[in-house]
Amino acid sequence: MEDFLPEDEPLLNARRRGEEIGASPIGAAGGAALRFLATLIGARTVVEVGSGCGVSGIWLMRGMPKDAVLTSVDIDPEHQRMAKQAYVEAGLGSFRTRMISGPALEVLPRLTDGAYDMVFCDAQKREYPEYLTDALRLLRPGGVVAFDNALWHDRVADPGRRDPDTEAIREVHRMILDDERLVPLLVPVGDGLLCAVKCD
Repeated sequence: MEDFLPEDEPLLNARRRGEEIGASPIGAAGGAALRFLATLIGARTVVEVGSGCGVSGIWLMRGMPKDAVLTSVDIDPEHQRMAKQAYVEAGLGSFRTRMISGPALEVLPRLTDGAYDMVFCDAQKREYPEYLTDALRLLRPGGVVAFDNALWHDRVADPGRRDPDTEAIREVHRMILDDERLVPLLVPVGDGLLCAVKCD
């Protein structure tokens, strides 16, 4: 599954640089799923929480129209610098991105309600429930929210795992399943991609 759509040189370079500094960008299959979702809904305005050093942004922008804008939120300036480098290597113009540096829980409340087609989250796992709350405010009806690491290296399915990150990911699963406004889907790619469509 990971090899079905091989990554090209800009993606491989971005992934290598990220892994060299200890980042864990979304895998190739998860990235392909993001591109598919962005294309499917015609996403013109997307927020990503965690830049993945450019890997997720490349996948997302390749699924978005040429004049669409990706808003990338990351607390680490070095990750953002590497993301910008990756976008240049991938031939994605700077006009297509808005980079915001800072903690997601401080940045997301400043973004406009109902103005986004898609929100992708791949940052602090223990903040996932709060990201969902913000995402539901930011998304238009028909918009999509997606969370990487939804299986969290098989810890989520193991009842013996009680660490804060695992519990937070379980909580975002429960929140999505219990919210009647959402149509959920857990996609078994990479480390799990939890998605939901906002119906109203």
